[in-house]
Amino acid sequence: MHCGIVDAMNLKQTILSLAGILLALLGALWLLQGAGLLTICPPLLCFADCECITGASLGWAVAGAAALIAGAALAGAVLVRG
Repeated sequence: MHCGIVDAMNLKQTILSLAGILLALLGALWLLQGAGLLTICPPLLCFADCECITGASLGWAVAGAAALIAGAALAGAVLVRG
């Protein structure tokens, strides 16, 4: 029984750390795009009439910074705690 609890905790830590890393990477992408340093054209995973967005956007830069910090904090907390 002890082994099952340990495996469940390892799985939870792995999922949380991967989610944190993914969120941090997505946040970095949004930050770079919001700062006008990166342009991806055509947009990825577009399902409608998609247009290339060029230029800086303060809203996306702030959202990206917040996501980057939150993702890094989540991944860091899980890895330090692990």
